Amino acid sequence: MDRETRVFAESHFRGLEGRLPSRVCLKLDRVDFIEKPDSFSYADFFKGYLLPNLPCVFSSAFTEDWGSRRLWVTPSGKPNFDYLLQNYGDVVVPVANCGVQEYNSNPKEHMPLRDYISYWKEYIQGNYSSSRGCLYLKDWHLCRDFSTEDVFTLPIYFSSDWLNEYWDALDVDDYRFVYMGPTGTWSPFHADIFRSFSWSVNICGRKKWFFFPPGQEDALRDRHGGLPYDVTSPSLLDSRLHPTRDGCGPPLEVTQEAGEMVFVPSGWHHQVHNLEDTISINHNWVNGCNLANMWHFLQQELHAVQQEVIEWRDAMPDWHHHCQVIMKSCSGINFEEFYHFLKIIAERRLLLLAKGMSPGQAEGGADTGLGPQQAAFDIGRIAEVLESVVVHPDFQRVDTSTFSPRPEVLLQQLKEAVAATTSL
Repeated sequence: MDRETRVFAESHFRGLEGRLPSRVCLKLDRVDFIEKPDSFSYADFFKGYLLPNLPCVFSSAFTEDWGSRRLWVTPSGKPNFDYLLQNYGDVVVPVANCGVQEYNSNPKEHMPLRDYISYWKEYIQGNYSSSRGCLYLKDWHLCRDFSTEDVFTLPIYFSSDWLNEYWDALDVDDYRFVYMGPTGTWSPFHADIFRSFSWSVNICGRKKWFFFPPGQEDALRDRHGGLPYDVTSPSLLDSRLHPTRDGCGPPLEVTQEAGEMVFVPSGWHHQVHNLEDTISINHNWVNGCNLANMWHFLQQELHAVQQEVIEWRDAMPDWHHHCQVIMKSCSGINFEEFYHFLKIIAERRLLLLAKGMSPGQAEGGADTGLGPQQAAFDIGRIAEVLESVVVHPDFQRVDTSTFSPRPEVLLQQLKEAVAATTSL
Protein backbone atom coordinates (compact mmCIF):
# COMPACT_ATOMS: atom_id res chain seq x y z
CA MET A 1 0.00 0.00 0.00
CA ASP A 2 1.30 3.46 -0.91
CA ARG A 3 0.55 6.68 0.96
CA GLU A 4 -2.00 7.87 -1.59
CA THR A 5 -4.01 4.65 -1.21
CA ARG A 6 -3.85 4.86 2.57
CA VAL A 7 -5.10 8.48 2.57
CA PHE A 8 -7.86 7.47 0.16
CA ALA A 9 -8.88 4.57 2.44
CA GLU A 10 -8.88 6.65 5.61
CA SER A 11 -11.01 9.28 3.89
CA HIS A 12 -13.39 6.53 2.77
CA PHE A 13 -13.96 5.33 6.33
CA ARG A 14 -14.39 8.84 7.70
CA GLY A 15 -17.06 9.35 5.05
CA LEU A 16 -19.00 6.31 6.24
CA GLU A 17 -19.70 8.12 9.53
CA GLY A 18 -20.18 4.91 11.46
CA ARG A 19 -22.19 3.03 8.83
CA LEU A 20 -21.11 -0.51 8.08
CA PRO A 21 -19.02 -0.80 4.90
CA SER A 22 -20.97 -3.89 3.78
CA ARG A 23 -24.26 -1.98 3.80
CA VAL A 24 -23.03 0.73 1.46
CA CYS A 25 -23.49 -0.83 -1.96
CA LEU A 26 -23.92 0.60 -5.42
CA LYS A 27 -26.57 -0.78 -7.75
CA LEU A 28 -24.90 -3.40 -9.93
CA ASP A 29 -26.08 -5.21 -13.03
CA ARG A 30 -22.85 -7.11 -13.67
CA VAL A 31 -19.62 -8.28 -12.04
CA ASP A 32 -16.39 -6.80 -13.38
CA PHE A 33 -13.89 -9.09 -15.10
CA ILE A 34 -10.19 -8.30 -14.58
CA GLU A 35 -8.26 -9.48 -17.61
CA LYS A 36 -4.55 -8.64 -17.30
CA PRO A 37 -2.35 -8.98 -14.19
CA ASP A 38 0.29 -6.54 -15.42
CA SER A 39 -2.22 -3.69 -15.68
CA PHE A 40 -4.07 -4.25 -12.39
CA SER A 41 -2.32 -3.15 -9.20
CA TYR A 42 -2.99 -3.76 -5.52
CA ALA A 43 -4.17 -0.13 -5.28
CA ASP A 44 -6.60 -0.75 -8.16
CA PHE A 45 -8.15 -3.69 -6.30
CA PHE A 46 -8.13 -1.94 -2.95
CA LYS A 47 -9.89 1.20 -4.22
CA GLY A 48 -12.15 -0.42 -6.79
CA TYR A 49 -13.39 -3.54 -4.99
CA LEU A 50 -12.13 -4.02 -1.42
CA LEU A 51 -13.18 -0.63 -0.05
CA PRO A 52 -16.53 -0.40 -1.86
CA ASN A 53 -17.11 -4.10 -1.04
CA LEU A 54 -17.89 -5.19 -4.58
CA PRO A 55 -17.33 -8.59 -6.24
CA CYS A 56 -15.08 -9.13 -9.22
CA VAL A 57 -13.63 -11.99 -11.26
CA PHE A 58 -9.95 -12.32 -12.19
CA SER A 59 -8.99 -14.08 -15.40
CA SER A 60 -7.09 -17.37 -15.47
CA ALA A 61 -3.93 -15.39 -16.32
CA PHE A 62 -3.63 -14.55 -12.61
CA THR A 63 -3.22 -18.23 -11.66
CA GLU A 64 -1.49 -19.73 -14.71
CA ASP A 65 1.74 -20.39 -12.77
CA TRP A 66 0.08 -22.31 -9.93
CA GLY A 67 1.39 -25.83 -9.43
CA SER A 68 -2.09 -27.21 -8.75
CA ARG A 69 -3.27 -26.08 -12.20
CA ARG A 70 -0.55 -28.24 -13.74
CA LEU A 71 -0.41 -31.18 -11.36
CA TRP A 72 -4.02 -31.61 -10.19
CA VAL A 73 -5.50 -31.46 -13.69
CA THR A 74 -5.24 -33.81 -16.68
CA PRO A 75 -4.40 -32.51 -20.17
CA SER A 76 -8.13 -32.68 -20.93
CA GLY A 77 -8.95 -30.37 -18.02
CA LYS A 78 -10.38 -33.01 -15.67
CA PRO A 79 -9.32 -33.74 -12.07
CA ASN A 80 -6.11 -35.75 -12.02
CA PHE A 81 -7.25 -38.54 -9.71
CA ASP A 82 -3.98 -40.45 -10.02
CA TYR A 83 -1.91 -37.50 -8.80
CA LEU A 84 -4.30 -36.72 -5.95
CA LEU A 85 -4.34 -40.36 -4.84
CA GLN A 86 -0.56 -40.65 -4.98
CA ASN A 87 0.03 -37.53 -2.90
CA TYR A 88 -3.01 -37.28 -0.60
CA GLY A 89 -4.83 -40.62 -0.82
CA ASP A 90 -4.63 -41.47 2.88
CA VAL A 91 -5.64 -38.02 4.13
CA VAL A 92 -9.00 -37.99 5.93
CA VAL A 93 -11.24 -35.30 4.43
CA PRO A 94 -14.67 -33.83 5.29
CA VAL A 95 -17.47 -34.71 2.87
CA ALA A 96 -20.96 -33.17 2.74
CA ASN A 97 -24.07 -34.81 1.30
CA CYS A 98 -25.63 -32.21 -1.00
CA GLY A 99 -28.82 -34.24 -1.27
CA VAL A 100 -29.69 -33.96 2.42
CA GLN A 101 -30.76 -30.71 4.09
CA GLU A 102 -29.74 -30.28 7.71
CA TYR A 103 -31.13 -26.93 8.78
CA ASN A 104 -29.62 -24.62 6.14
CA SER A 105 -26.61 -26.80 5.47
CA ASN A 106 -25.67 -30.42 4.72
CA PRO A 107 -24.59 -33.24 7.04
CA LYS A 108 -20.91 -34.17 6.89
CA GLU A 109 -18.88 -37.30 7.33
CA HIS A 110 -15.14 -37.97 7.15
CA MET A 111 -13.36 -40.47 4.93
CA PRO A 112 -9.94 -41.02 3.35
CA LEU A 113 -9.51 -39.08 0.11
CA ARG A 114 -9.00 -42.37 -1.76
CA ASP A 115 -12.49 -43.49 -0.70
CA TYR A 116 -13.99 -40.21 -1.85
CA ILE A 117 -12.25 -40.43 -5.23
CA SER A 118 -13.47 -44.03 -5.58
CA TYR A 119 -17.01 -42.75 -4.94
CA TRP A 120 -16.48 -39.91 -7.44
CA LYS A 121 -15.37 -42.30 -10.19
CA GLU A 122 -18.39 -44.52 -9.54
CA TYR A 123 -20.65 -41.46 -9.54
CA ILE A 124 -19.38 -40.49 -12.99
CA GLN A 125 -19.78 -44.06 -14.27
CA GLY A 126 -23.33 -44.09 -12.90
CA ASN A 127 -24.25 -41.12 -15.08
CA TYR A 128 -23.74 -38.74 -12.14
CA SER A 129 -26.00 -40.64 -9.79
CA SER A 130 -25.41 -42.81 -6.74
CA SER A 131 -27.42 -44.46 -3.99
CA ARG A 132 -24.98 -42.79 -1.57
CA GLY A 133 -26.21 -39.36 -2.63
CA CYS A 134 -24.39 -36.37 -4.08
CA LEU A 135 -21.20 -36.07 -2.03
CA TYR A 136 -19.05 -32.92 -1.97
CA LEU A 137 -15.59 -32.67 -0.40
CA LYS A 138 -15.70 -29.33 1.44
CA ASP A 139 -13.51 -27.42 3.89
CA TRP A 140 -10.40 -29.61 3.58
CA HIS A 141 -7.59 -27.83 5.46
CA LEU A 142 -4.87 -28.88 3.02
CA CYS A 143 -2.67 -25.86 3.80
CA ARG A 144 -2.69 -26.64 7.51
CA ASP A 145 -1.11 -30.04 7.05
CA PHE A 146 0.94 -29.85 3.84
CA SER A 147 3.36 -27.52 2.11
CA THR A 148 1.57 -25.44 -0.51
CA GLU A 149 4.74 -24.52 -2.41
CA ASP A 150 3.64 -26.56 -5.43
CA VAL A 151 -0.07 -25.82 -4.98
CA PHE A 152 -0.70 -22.07 -5.21
CA THR A 153 0.82 -18.63 -4.70
CA LEU A 154 -1.18 -16.18 -2.57
CA PRO A 155 -2.27 -13.31 -4.83
CA ILE A 156 -0.99 -9.92 -3.66
CA TYR A 157 -4.55 -8.59 -3.67
CA PHE A 158 -5.50 -10.88 -0.79
CA SER A 159 -2.28 -10.75 1.22
CA SER A 160 -3.60 -8.50 4.00
CA ASP A 161 -5.24 -11.48 5.67
CA TRP A 162 -5.59 -11.07 9.42
CA LEU A 163 -7.74 -14.15 9.98
CA ASN A 164 -5.12 -16.61 8.78
CA GLU A 165 -2.29 -14.49 10.19
CA TYR A 166 -3.91 -14.84 13.62
CA TRP A 167 -4.44 -18.58 13.40
CA ASP A 168 -0.96 -19.12 11.98
CA ALA A 169 0.48 -17.21 14.96
CA LEU A 170 -1.38 -19.58 17.31
CA ASP A 171 -0.51 -22.59 15.12
CA VAL A 172 -3.98 -23.98 15.76
CA ASP A 173 -6.20 -23.64 12.71
CA ASP A 174 -6.71 -21.77 9.45
CA TYR A 175 -9.40 -20.64 7.02
CA ARG A 176 -7.82 -22.00 3.84
CA PHE A 177 -9.77 -24.74 2.15
CA VAL A 178 -9.91 -27.11 -0.80
CA TYR A 179 -13.28 -28.07 -2.31
CA MET A 180 -13.76 -30.79 -4.90
CA GLY A 181 -16.75 -32.61 -6.28
CA PRO A 182 -18.62 -33.87 -9.32
CA THR A 183 -21.07 -32.04 -11.54
CA GLY A 184 -24.16 -31.14 -9.52
CA THR A 185 -22.49 -30.61 -6.15
CA TRP A 186 -23.31 -27.25 -4.61
CA SER A 187 -23.16 -24.99 -1.56
CA PRO A 188 -26.46 -23.72 -0.12
CA PHE A 189 -27.32 -20.03 0.32
CA HIS A 190 -25.05 -18.40 2.91
CA ALA A 191 -22.78 -15.50 3.82
CA ASP A 192 -19.20 -16.29 4.76
CA ILE A 193 -18.07 -16.91 8.32
CA PHE A 194 -17.57 -13.81 10.53
CA ARG A 195 -18.69 -11.74 7.52
CA SER A 196 -15.23 -12.36 6.11
CA PHE A 197 -14.14 -11.73 2.56
CA SER A 198 -13.35 -14.80 0.52
CA TRP A 199 -11.61 -15.70 -2.70
CA SER A 200 -12.12 -18.84 -4.74
CA VAL A 201 -10.07 -20.22 -7.64
CA ASN A 202 -11.24 -23.03 -9.92
CA ILE A 203 -8.27 -25.33 -10.38
CA CYS A 204 -10.43 -27.15 -12.91
CA GLY A 205 -14.10 -27.17 -13.79
CA ARG A 206 -16.77 -24.48 -13.81
CA LYS A 207 -19.02 -22.91 -11.16
CA LYS A 208 -22.24 -20.92 -11.26
CA TRP A 209 -22.52 -18.20 -8.59
CA PHE A 210 -25.64 -16.36 -7.42
CA PHE A 211 -24.76 -13.15 -5.54
CA PHE A 212 -27.06 -10.98 -3.41
CA PRO A 213 -25.79 -7.60 -2.10
CA PRO A 214 -25.94 -7.04 1.67
CA GLY A 215 -29.49 -6.46 2.87
CA GLN A 216 -31.16 -8.19 -0.08
CA GLU A 217 -31.22 -11.47 1.84
CA ASP A 218 -33.78 -10.03 4.29
CA ALA A 219 -36.40 -9.88 1.54
CA LEU A 220 -35.87 -13.61 0.94
CA ARG A 221 -36.78 -14.63 4.49
CA ASP A 222 -39.79 -16.87 4.97
CA ARG A 223 -42.75 -15.94 7.13
CA HIS A 224 -40.92 -17.31 10.17
CA GLY A 225 -37.87 -15.14 9.52
CA GLY A 226 -35.65 -17.93 8.20
CA LEU A 227 -33.30 -17.54 5.25
CA PRO A 228 -33.77 -19.84 2.25
CA TYR A 229 -31.76 -23.01 1.83
CA ASP A 230 -31.88 -22.91 -1.98
CA VAL A 231 -32.53 -19.64 -3.84
CA THR A 232 -33.28 -21.57 -7.03
CA SER A 233 -36.20 -23.43 -5.39
CA PRO A 234 -39.67 -22.76 -6.86
CA SER A 235 -40.99 -22.41 -3.30
CA LEU A 236 -39.32 -19.00 -3.16
CA LEU A 237 -42.00 -17.76 -5.57
CA ASP A 238 -44.79 -18.62 -3.11
CA SER A 239 -45.79 -15.29 -1.54
CA ARG A 240 -47.49 -17.11 1.34
CA LEU A 241 -44.16 -18.65 2.33
CA HIS A 242 -41.98 -15.67 1.37
CA PRO A 243 -44.19 -12.58 1.72
CA THR A 244 -41.39 -10.05 1.06
CA ARG A 245 -39.80 -11.84 -1.89
CA ASP A 246 -40.77 -9.09 -4.34
CA GLY A 247 -38.53 -6.71 -2.39
CA CYS A 248 -35.43 -8.58 -3.56
CA GLY A 249 -34.00 -7.96 -6.99
CA PRO A 250 -32.55 -10.71 -9.18
CA PRO A 251 -29.16 -12.05 -8.14
CA LEU A 252 -25.95 -11.20 -9.87
CA GLU A 253 -25.00 -14.36 -11.75
CA VAL A 254 -21.42 -15.33 -12.54
CA THR A 255 -20.12 -18.36 -14.41
CA GLN A 256 -16.57 -19.00 -13.25
CA GLU A 257 -14.32 -20.87 -15.67
CA ALA A 258 -11.24 -22.98 -14.95
CA GLY A 259 -8.36 -20.93 -13.55
CA GLU A 260 -10.51 -17.90 -12.81
CA MET A 261 -10.58 -16.29 -9.38
CA VAL A 262 -13.72 -14.86 -7.74
CA PHE A 263 -13.57 -12.21 -5.02
CA VAL A 264 -16.54 -12.48 -2.64
CA PRO A 265 -17.14 -9.28 -0.64
CA SER A 266 -18.09 -9.11 3.03
CA GLY A 267 -21.71 -9.84 3.89
CA TRP A 268 -22.77 -10.82 0.35
CA HIS A 269 -24.99 -13.89 0.52
CA HIS A 270 -24.35 -16.35 -2.26
CA GLN A 271 -25.05 -19.83 -3.55
CA VAL A 272 -22.65 -21.85 -5.71
CA HIS A 273 -23.17 -24.79 -8.09
CA ASN A 274 -20.54 -26.95 -9.79
CA LEU A 275 -21.40 -27.17 -13.49
CA GLU A 276 -18.63 -29.71 -14.13
CA ASP A 277 -16.31 -31.93 -12.09
CA THR A 278 -14.57 -29.17 -10.17
CA ILE A 279 -11.70 -28.54 -7.77
CA SER A 280 -11.30 -25.15 -6.10
CA ILE A 281 -9.05 -23.47 -3.55
CA ASN A 282 -10.80 -21.00 -1.24
CA HIS A 283 -9.71 -18.66 1.54
CA ASN A 284 -11.73 -16.67 4.06
CA TRP A 285 -10.03 -13.51 5.26
CA VAL A 286 -10.55 -10.41 7.38
CA ASN A 287 -8.63 -7.15 7.40
CA GLY A 288 -9.13 -3.48 8.19
CA CYS A 289 -11.70 -3.07 5.44
CA ASN A 290 -14.23 -5.50 6.93
CA LEU A 291 -13.20 -5.57 10.59
CA ALA A 292 -16.21 -3.44 11.58
CA ASN A 293 -18.47 -5.94 9.78
CA MET A 294 -16.95 -8.77 11.81
CA TRP A 295 -17.48 -6.88 15.07
CA HIS A 296 -21.10 -6.10 14.15
CA PHE A 297 -21.69 -9.76 13.28
CA LEU A 298 -20.29 -10.91 16.64
CA GLN A 299 -22.59 -8.52 18.47
CA GLN A 300 -25.53 -9.96 16.54
CA GLU A 301 -24.44 -13.50 17.36
CA LEU A 302 -24.21 -12.77 21.08
CA HIS A 303 -27.61 -11.08 21.05
CA ALA A 304 -29.13 -14.13 19.35
CA VAL A 305 -27.65 -16.42 22.02
CA GLN A 306 -28.93 -14.17 24.79
CA GLN A 307 -32.43 -14.21 23.33
CA GLU A 308 -32.38 -18.00 23.20
CA VAL A 309 -31.58 -18.35 26.91
CA ILE A 310 -33.20 -15.16 28.22
CA GLU A 311 -35.65 -17.09 30.42
CA TRP A 312 -32.74 -18.37 32.56
CA ARG A 313 -31.12 -14.97 33.02
CA ASP A 314 -32.20 -14.52 36.64
CA ALA A 315 -31.90 -18.17 37.64
CA MET A 316 -28.52 -19.02 36.09
CA PRO A 317 -25.36 -17.91 37.93
CA ASP A 318 -22.87 -16.19 35.58
CA TRP A 319 -25.52 -16.02 32.84
CA HIS A 320 -23.49 -13.53 30.80
CA HIS A 321 -20.41 -15.77 30.97
CA HIS A 322 -22.43 -18.78 29.83
CA CYS A 323 -23.75 -16.77 26.90
CA GLN A 324 -20.16 -16.14 25.82
CA VAL A 325 -19.36 -19.85 26.16
CA ILE A 326 -22.38 -20.79 24.04
CA MET A 327 -21.48 -18.14 21.48
CA LYS A 328 -17.97 -19.54 21.08
CA SER A 329 -19.36 -23.06 20.71
CA CYS A 330 -21.78 -21.94 17.99
CA SER A 331 -19.72 -19.30 16.18
CA GLY A 332 -16.13 -20.33 16.84
CA ILE A 333 -15.28 -17.08 18.60
CA ASN A 334 -16.55 -14.87 21.44
CA PHE A 335 -15.75 -11.38 22.72
CA GLU A 336 -12.68 -12.54 24.67
CA GLU A 337 -11.13 -14.26 21.66
CA PHE A 338 -12.04 -11.32 19.42
CA TYR A 339 -9.99 -9.09 21.71
CA HIS A 340 -7.04 -11.47 21.51
CA PHE A 341 -7.41 -11.49 17.71
CA LEU A 342 -7.24 -7.69 17.67
CA LYS A 343 -4.34 -7.69 20.13
CA ILE A 344 -2.16 -10.07 18.14
CA ILE A 345 -2.66 -8.20 14.87
CA ALA A 346 -2.19 -4.83 16.60
CA GLU A 347 1.03 -5.86 18.33
CA ARG A 348 2.45 -7.23 15.10
CA ARG A 349 1.66 -3.99 13.28
CA LEU A 350 3.14 -1.87 16.06
CA LEU A 351 6.30 -3.98 15.92
CA LEU A 352 6.50 -3.63 12.16
CA LEU A 353 6.28 0.13 12.36
CA ALA A 354 8.86 0.22 15.13
CA LYS A 355 11.26 -1.81 13.00
CA GLY A 356 10.39 -0.07 9.75
CA MET A 357 9.45 -3.39 8.15
CA SER A 358 6.58 -4.33 5.88
CA PRO A 359 3.89 -6.85 6.94
CA GLY A 360 5.23 -9.35 4.41
CA GLN A 361 8.59 -9.40 6.19
CA ALA A 362 7.13 -10.07 9.63
CA GLU A 363 8.49 -13.58 9.91
CA GLY A 364 11.28 -13.52 7.39
CA GLY A 365 9.05 -14.37 4.46
CA ALA A 366 8.94 -12.74 1.05
CA ASP A 367 7.96 -9.08 1.01
CA THR A 368 4.30 -8.67 0.03
CA GLY A 369 4.95 -5.05 -0.92
CA LEU A 370 2.15 -3.76 1.33
CA GLY A 371 4.61 -1.77 3.41
CA PRO A 372 4.42 0.49 6.49
CA GLN A 373 1.49 2.45 5.04
CA GLN A 374 -0.60 -0.73 5.26
CA ALA A 375 0.52 -1.24 8.86
CA ALA A 376 -0.45 2.33 9.72
CA PHE A 377 -3.86 1.87 8.07
CA ASP A 378 -4.38 -1.40 9.95
CA ILE A 379 -3.60 0.24 13.29
CA GLY A 380 -6.14 2.96 12.62
CA ARG A 381 -8.86 0.44 11.81
CA ILE A 382 -8.10 -1.67 14.90
CA ALA A 383 -8.16 1.42 17.10
CA GLU A 384 -11.60 2.44 15.81
CA VAL A 385 -13.11 -1.00 16.39
CA LEU A 386 -11.37 -1.59 19.73
CA GLU A 387 -12.76 1.73 20.97
CA SER A 388 -16.23 0.32 20.33
CA VAL A 389 -15.35 -3.02 21.93
CA VAL A 390 -14.10 -1.63 25.25
CA VAL A 391 -17.30 0.34 25.89
CA HIS A 392 -19.65 -2.49 24.96
CA PRO A 393 -21.59 -3.56 28.10
CA ASP A 394 -21.08 -7.27 27.41
CA PHE A 395 -17.34 -6.88 26.88
CA GLN A 396 -17.14 -4.94 30.14
CA ARG A 397 -18.54 -8.04 31.86
CA VAL A 398 -15.65 -10.15 30.52
CA ASP A 399 -12.91 -10.73 33.09
CA THR A 400 -9.93 -8.92 31.56
CA SER A 401 -7.80 -8.92 34.72
CA THR A 402 -5.34 -11.41 33.20
CA PHE A 403 -5.21 -9.77 29.77
CA SER A 404 -1.83 -8.37 28.81
CA PRO A 405 -1.96 -5.63 27.86
CA ARG A 406 -5.29 -4.58 29.29
CA PRO A 407 -7.70 -3.44 26.55
CA GLU A 408 -7.59 0.20 27.63
CA VAL A 409 -3.79 0.18 27.56
CA LEU A 410 -3.67 -1.35 24.09
CA LEU A 411 -6.21 1.19 22.86
CA GLN A 412 -4.05 4.04 24.16
CA GLN A 413 -0.98 2.56 22.45
CA LEU A 414 -2.89 2.39 19.18
CA LYS A 415 -4.15 5.96 19.48
CA GLU A 416 -0.61 7.17 20.06
CA ALA A 417 0.59 5.19 17.04
CA VAL A 418 -2.18 6.64 14.89
CA ALA A 419 -1.11 10.15 15.87
CA ALA A 420 2.55 9.34 15.23
CA THR A 421 1.89 7.95 11.75
CA THR A 422 -0.22 10.84 10.49
CA SER A 423 2.75 12.26 8.60
CA LEU A 424 4.23 8.86 7.63
